Amino acid sequence: AEVESDILRRVRTLLRELDGHHPACQCDQGMLRWTLHKKIDQNPSNSSVLVRILVKELERAERGDFRHYIIPLLHTLMYTLIKAPCISDELCSRVYDFCKKLLTLPRPFCTIGLDYALRLKAERAAPGTLYQRMVISEQSLKSDPYPYQEKIFIFADPELLSEAICKALVSDTEAAQASQSPRVCMCYVIIHAMQAALGQGCDVGGLKAALQDVPTSALERWFRQVVAAGECAGSAASADRGQHAARLEKIHCAILSSMQGGTAPPAEPQGTPLPNPNISFHLWTEGDQLWKELVLFVRPLSQSCEPDCLSQDLETFEIQDIISECECCEQSRFSVLSTDSGIERDLPAAPEEPPGPCGADPDPARLQRKGGIKKKSSPLESMAFLQPGCNGPAAKPPVKPPRRPGIPPEPLQRLHTARIVLLGDDRILGRLAQAYHSLRKRETRRVFLTPRLNLQFYYIPVVTGQPSTSGGTDQEELCEVATYLGRADPWYESNIHTLSHMIPKLATMPSSPSKHLVTDLFITDVIAYYTRMGTQPVCFQVYAVKIFFNDPAQEPAEDVFLTQLRTQAQESSSHRDLSVTKKKMTLDGPGIDLTVTYRKVVVSDREKELAMSLRSTGLVMKAIPANEAEELVCLSVNITEITRINNLSGRSFSAVANRLKTRNIKIRSTEQRPFTVCLDKDSRRAYRNVISVEVSPCLEPSYCLQRTRTMRFSQHETEDVGLVKYLPKSLLLPINTFAGVIQ
Repeated sequence: AEVESDILRRVRTLLRELDGHHPACQCDQGMLRWTLHKKIDQNPSNSSVLVRILVKELERAERGDFRHYIIPLLHTLMYTLIKAPCISDELCSRVYDFCKKLLTLPRPFCTIGLDYALRLKAERAAPGTLYQRMVISEQSLKSDPYPYQEKIFIFADPELLSEAICKALVSDTEAAQASQSPRVCMCYVIIHAMQAALGQGCDVGGLKAALQDVPTSALERWFRQVVAAGECAGSAASADRGQHAARLEKIHCAILSSMQGGTAPPAEPQGTPLPNPNISFHLWTEGDQLWKELVLFVRPLSQSCEPDCLSQDLETFEIQDIISECECCEQSRFSVLSTDSGIERDLPAAPEEPPGPCGADPDPARLQRKGGIKKKSSPLESMAFLQPGCNGPAAKPPVKPPRRPGIPPEPLQRLHTARIVLLGDDRILGRLAQAYHSLRKRETRRVFLTPRLNLQFYYIPVVTGQPSTSGGTDQEELCEVATYLGRADPWYESNIHTLSHMIPKLATMPSSPSKHLVTDLFITDVIAYYTRMGTQPVCFQVYAVKIFFNDPAQEPAEDVFLTQLRTQAQESSSHRDLSVTKKKMTLDGPGIDLTVTYRKVVVSDREKELAMSLRSTGLVMKAIPANEAEELVCLSVNITEITRINNLSGRSFSAVANRLKTRNIKIRSTEQRPFTVCLDKDSRRAYRNVISVEVSPCLEPSYCLQRTRTMRFSQHETEDVGLVKYLPKSLLLPINTFAGVIQ
């Protein structure tokens, strides 16, 4: 009763934080969920107590119409259920029935309810399946029944985060992987599956002792048997929980019989740790670094490749030429790598032929090979780099059975999932928008990653400075996306956004036993929890901008932005222009004369094009709405207009804020005076000597290509026809949260 009372108090405290009642201790803000799960990890036998309490709170939230409690409670429950050593079928059934009730609610409740109902159905048929699948995919364990692989890529901009924070994050992610090996993870899967299915009948101590001493080949054999049993029962239409338990009981007895000595009596349920996912940390220094890492994840190089030649080859060799060849080979047959070097002395010895009459060569016109040097091919130049099914330079491609005529080839499965975690502020999201647009253009030219890779984006705001006394206005300005996501999803606000100041503090704490206890567990666990449970995307419109310069010889620049575009009047460089500008400012006021043409956003969604001329010192276009109720695909433009006032004391000028909403806008300097343009609040992405800017929603590159092809055959069509109608038109950047946007 005391344990149940303590857990219930912690759950109620967590719910009060969702209502805006933050904990009295500021250091506990954002850590309530973490402390709750760590308390259960210390005593896994209390998992059933927590699950039972969470089920009751979910049912109470549904009856009382506290919908903002449902998704946080459901995520907490499912995370506990995955890690729990053994949960009764009665409890799983109650959770399953509740998830089915969510199907009658609007999104995102019905989406999350359906996802968890499908998972629970497999878990009820084969207990331990969710844990098993998570470990196999995150650790990339070789398994034919479940061949999925996942990896977390953390990207941080070294110019936005301090060197101390980057070093601390690198050491933390490396320490999280240090004690994990494929052998240890396979033991975890076997033990957890046995304990989940057999309950008190599982000899955990005996299994650990037996698996510790067996050869790797025997361990892999038992691992394959356990995984096959779980996948067979979890995917069967009419699965029997009893048959699955009986099958695992046989494997359980076989493992214990291999151990020398007797078996220990069953003990209290012991928890099997959930290994940290495979995490790699990257300092984002190159523009195409994201694309390179994704290609190497989907098609890794052989282990014999030297690390130094890897980066050199990726820089000097264009991989997409091989990709295009590989796409053709996959549709017809596997290509054959030629071993002919073109040098005569490398040819195999041929049988001697009798000489012709007079001993002359019968074919005097035959080409003769000259001696040369045999070039050693780069690892990236080998077709084995991109051929599916190749695990090394000597691996043979699997033989495919001949396809029956009239039956289309099987589509490629997305067996890989890359979870991209961005650390920083809005500026790194601007870089992500650039990289994502470049990746989509590459995929439009030559498809490679799209059919093979499931790409997920996550964002953890990190603010390196101290909160200002004025309420942190400057820092909130740099974290507009995180602020919006926190308003749209309270669980994101509670677990991710509130940690923007805490992560730098934890990462830079002086080395001590308490620091090792908190940072290594906390930072890694936050990233793991976010990537595991954050499955609902919030899609942000990417905007394309075309920039024209005052030098006619200079080509217009094309770029994209995600959060903001800012323009400011530019100071004149020459003395003559400076004197003319001063006279103009004396007469007309500060700023420059602009012509603004835009399409007004109206309720009926009809296009209404307007134009106006004004004098302005600058403007700001914001793509992130002030609140979650506003539309995401809309620009809020704030123009600082300078108006002239004539009064008795003389001429004066005042600044007036001119606001408008649009999706397409053109701005031009009528007096040919240049101005500066800054994208996504990043001074590194600033353009000078600009006289005109055109902004519009960025189109999906695949849509543009297909539309161009369609227009060749139907030049008089003004609307989308054929396949173009079913393609996504706008380029949206999805960032995952726990609930998406709760209406």
